[in-house]
Amino acid sequence: MATLNLDILVINTYNKLTLGIADISTYPDSPPTTNPIIAITIPNGFGQVSLPFTQNNFNVFNSQSLGLSDPSLPLTPIPDGVYTLTYSVDPSYQNFVTKNFNRTDILQERFDEAFMKLDMMECDKAVKTQSKEDLDTIYYLIQGCIAAANECAIKESNTLYREAWRQLDYFINNNCGCTGNNYINNFKTTF
Repeated sequence: MATLNLDILVINTYNKLTLGIADISTYPDSPPTTNPIIAITIPNGFGQVSLPFTQNNFNVFNSQSLGLSDPSLPLTPIPDGVYTLTYSVDPSYQNFVTKNFNRTDILQERFDEAFMKLDMMECDKAVKTQSKEDLDTIYYLIQGCIAAANECAIKESNTLYREAWRQLDYFINNNCGCTGNNYINNFKTTF
């Protein structure tokens, strides 16, 4: 007979409009659980919402189900930041599990766009190398903020997130400005 062991796992949906949480708990055969609920504390002053949670399943939430947007309007991005998830199978929260994670989907989307705009074939070698280094640094800051939240180091996680955002802003606004002219003027040979 299995014992009750509650556990949840945040699954990346690769979409700034959705939040995926899987139930990876083990449940006893009896007594049955009847009121599974998840409390999600949303960062940036949005507060906490308690929602029904489907056991042994992958649960997907969006701005409407989280109470962040009007159900009659299109979905809006779910904010980045440190979330606290508390999953319980009874309304009194006597049996529960709590996890923190730093959602970085909006930041990651900006990083992906900056990466895809970087023309690796037309910048000179020094600029290309520096741009790769800058993007690597930003990537490591993003990974650091995720790791810090996973270890409940919320202040450090938020600091790393802000620094990644700041450096990404700088990178986007001061990119190498490659137009191909440097390559054409200095390296292209005429046939």
